[in-house]
Amino acid sequence: MITLNCPPKTEHQRGFTLIEVMIVVVILGILASIVVPRVMERPDEARLVKVETDLRAISSALELYRLDNFQYPSTEQGLDALISKPAGEPVPKHWKSGGYLDRLPTDPWGNPYQYINPGLQGTFDLYSFGADGRAAGEGINADVGNWALK
Repeated sequence: MITLNCPPKTEHQRGFTLIEVMIVVVILGILASIVVPRVMERPDEARLVKVETDLRAISSALELYRLDNFQYPSTEQGLDALISKPAGEPVPKHWKSGGYLDRLPTDPWGNPYQYINPGLQGTFDLYSFGADGRAAGEGINADVGNWALK
């Protein structure tokens, strides 16, 4: 026969009562209801940061294009003028071999960035339509453009 050497139980040793366990479960539920919505907002914030980063990178490439060619690409030439030499007016006389960007990024929702020259908000407008891919909108569906960058 096998004997276990367990210390004898004393009056001071006891487990948790059902009430104590229920209190802990309620506290964890309250904390989860506060934390989960905050964590769920983070992906949207990350997407907006990506849009801002892309807008800055594309804007920098447009500035380099302007420095080389003395003007921005037209709306018709679009952002493709940063990847391959554009046809049509205005003809870029000193277009940089290899382009100004390796590729055109898409916004975090898979849509192309929009470009207008001359812009309605500034020299040129560069923007994303937001999550819904349509003009205007509110919240995560709002347009995000270079005019809002700091």
